[in-house]
Amino acid sequence: MNFKNLIIAFSLLSATASFATSIAEQNSTVEVKQEEMSIKQQIEQLLIQKATIDDDILDNNIWTKIYSNYHTYIVLKKQAGPLNAKIKRLENMKQLTKKQVKQLEEFKGTQVTLFSKLQLLKEYEKDPFEKFLTPPVIDKIPNVESPFSIIGAISYYEKLELDMEEYSNRYTSLELILEKFKEKKDILKNLLELDPKNEEFIENKEVVEDQIKTFIPIIEIFQTTKNVHSKKIDEIKLNLKSDVQREVERAMGIGAIILLFIFLLFFIKYLVKKYMSDNDRFYTINKALNISFMTIFIFILLFAYIENVSYLVTILGFASAGIAIAMKDWFMSLMGWATIVIGGAIHVGDRVKFVRDGVEYVGDIVDISMLRMTMHEDITLTTTIHNRRAGRIMFIPNNFIFTDMIANYTHAGLKTVWDGIDFMVTFDSDMHKASQIAKEITKKYSRGYTEITRKQLNKLRSQYSMKNTNVEPRIFTFIEPYGMKISAWYLTNSYATLTLRSTISAEIIARIQAEDNIHLAFPTQSLYMDKPVPKPMPNMDDVLISKGSR
Repeated sequence: MNFKNLIIAFSLLSATASFATSIAEQNSTVEVKQEEMSIKQQIEQLLIQKATIDDDILDNNIWTKIYSNYHTYIVLKKQAGPLNAKIKRLENMKQLTKKQVKQLEEFKGTQVTLFSKLQLLKEYEKDPFEKFLTPPVIDKIPNVESPFSIIGAISYYEKLELDMEEYSNRYTSLELILEKFKEKKDILKNLLELDPKNEEFIENKEVVEDQIKTFIPIIEIFQTTKNVHSKKIDEIKLNLKSDVQREVERAMGIGAIILLFIFLLFFIKYLVKKYMSDNDRFYTINKALNISFMTIFIFILLFAYIENVSYLVTILGFASAGIAIAMKDWFMSLMGWATIVIGGAIHVGDRVKFVRDGVEYVGDIVDISMLRMTMHEDITLTTTIHNRRAGRIMFIPNNFIFTDMIANYTHAGLKTVWDGIDFMVTFDSDMHKASQIAKEITKKYSRGYTEITRKQLNKLRSQYSMKNTNVEPRIFTFIEPYGMKISAWYLTNSYATLTLRSTISAEIIARIQAEDNIHLAFPTQSLYMDKPVPKPMPNMDDVLISKGSR
């Protein structure tokens, strides 16, 4: 019984051990499957990370594209070597089988294709990254010598910054691609730990390591070049800032001087306008002040911005000689302007008459520029009798003062001129009374102008040698074929001669018509109907000649 119980107990223990072993084996299988599932999931996650990095590398990165073309060129170059050797070996053989001839043709076709591809990638033969490692070309640095060059200097400064920013972005992209390659290498290393025998992972790892080896010296060269270029750019930028600051300070100083002159100009104009009642003189002084200011302004700019003044003097000397020859009339007009301004022969507001090609023009000077005088034509006796036109704007070149006769009616403050009225009376009229009437009327209407002229002439005696200063009206009588001509001369306003002439003429005619013993003469003819025509008086010259011939 005991033995039987032992056998039963042993059987139970064996069954229990067998069941336990079965359970352990099942658990081990489950663990292996779980481990395999875990490795597969890790590989999938790493592949996803690798794909993301590959996308980042390939998207818009010029470095990988250059490397890809460079790598393709190297591979094709390696393929071309053995291929050329095979073609050379077959060509050196004396006899070729049909199979060898076919192989030679295939090799030559492949050689042509490889040669075409190599020609397309020829630029990647030496150093494909040199063009992108080379920093931007630094253009000629502008010289900041005037306010206008500041704009060019600022544009150049901005261009330097843009070029440097683009160059730095290029370096940043190279750093980024190198970091991506290192990340990809780490991922491939992890993949190989999970799957050591995967040939694709091994090949990709070798490619990545080759890319890293290629880009590490490139980025070192790039960093050195970038640092040198950056220091050079910084030096240029500092010099530009210094030059611009210096030029701005100089421009502000010159601007302050010019503003001071402008203030003085307006202050002097204010004083002149306030204390000078003569508008003509004010206009002349105002014009002279403007010209003086412009001259000072030009000389300030010239001496401020021209480095060597002797060059300016030389250039002006040659330019003046050329202008004097090629632009004689303009040069003479400038000399005429200087003569007019300095000599004071003509001022703005003067009434003048000048003759050109037999035509007379009378009017008032309204402006005197450096090349010409501007005259406004008025209604005068000249326009009434000769031109029959008035109101025109005449432009008189200043050089006319040297070549043409110009009469000034109002020179040196004179405001009056002599004007005359002629009328004819018959021989049997009372000439003395007619002269007396003309004298009374002209004296009556010209009395105010006579007094003005007397004062003006007394002032001019200190400047000119004036002998005849009689300002009273003058009456002259002359024998004419149809009667006695009475010529009445009187002083009148230079700007309104026709007005007083019209008034005096009407008054003289009215007074003479009221007299019984004064008759106006006009051309007449005598008709003799019943009497013989009187013999003409003998010519005294003919009488003397006839006596001499005897």
